[in-house]
Amino acid sequence: MTNFFRAEVDAMTGYIPGEQPKRGSKIIKLNSNENPYPPSPKIKDVLQNFDWEWLRRYPDSSATDFRNAISKALDIPADWIIVGNGSDEVLNLVIRACTNSQRKVVYPMPTYVLYRTLVEMQPAERVEIDYPEDYKLPIEELVKVGGAVTFIATPNSPSGHIVPVENLRELATRLSGVLVIDEAYVDFAEGDGLSVVKEFENVISIRTLSKGYSLAGIRLGFGIAHPKLLQGLYKVKDSYNIDAIACAIGAAAMSDQNYKNYCAQKVKISRRKLSGDLKKLGFKVWDSQTNFLLVQPPQGNAEYLYLKLKEQGILIRYFKQEGLEDKLRITVGAHEENKVLVEALSGLVE
Repeated sequence: MTNFFRAEVDAMTGYIPGEQPKRGSKIIKLNSNENPYPPSPKIKDVLQNFDWEWLRRYPDSSATDFRNAISKALDIPADWIIVGNGSDEVLNLVIRACTNSQRKVVYPMPTYVLYRTLVEMQPAERVEIDYPEDYKLPIEELVKVGGAVTFIATPNSPSGHIVPVENLRELATRLSGVLVIDEAYVDFAEGDGLSVVKEFENVISIRTLSKGYSLAGIRLGFGIAHPKLLQGLYKVKDSYNIDAIACAIGAAAMSDQNYKNYCAQKVKISRRKLSGDLKKLGFKVWDSQTNFLLVQPPQGNAEYLYLKLKEQGILIRYFKQEGLEDKLRITVGAHEENKVLVEALSGLVE
């Protein structure tokens, strides 16, 4: 049989996203960390009044309107911003531009498992450092590797914890390679890493509109870094990676910070309530600065509960990997969704 693929592709498993139910199915979906609330009403106006002429033409290759909206919302110069087809594309740009088989990529585990996939695709040398039980950042171990790229997700998935800014600053000071601060869940957190980005030329913050802005279906993300670092990323970026409709929608979403913050606050309130309800059922619940919770069932039977909830039309996330076999990641849904989940778990735990 003919083998069409590189050896690295044959060897890799590939990233497995959260299960997507069929449209119209009555499923409570708490497995992919989507926002339970709709996107900004301004987006509806964009779609209703979109000029069809811009569908005939190629889109703006640098998504200028979207970058300008980000610039205004975050008080960052527009030339410090690069836009991607979701934050995953920007992560991939860093790997493609900065690594090869002789260059190391390092990150603490457990974390976003796509990092592993991106490194295997390149290919590059992967070094995974275990987080301690308290999720304190293992700075010495990370620095010792001397990676060309160091990934730090903050807030982290699946743990939900945030890395203190002083830890990020120390890493940036001591690393010779690129420090990637993956801030996909920053809209639900207290604080961010932008001050570190402004201070160091080797640091990039990568963000998404999938979570805080309720736009997972449109695939929009962006990176913030010194133009010297972005220069190399632009060289490996697809010419027209953001379509015209997405660019217009992204600009509208970024211009409505009040709505985004309002929805994020509702998620935080629900997060606190859900955490308390699960603790009453005997679950261990890790403190979270995201729109999800990492929990450990009282009997450690995480996979059993995951499968039983699925039978009842409730999807949550179970990771069958070292250190997570007895844990579940649960997206914070709307109030009624969380209520149904807690009632279902109450019956199963009893």
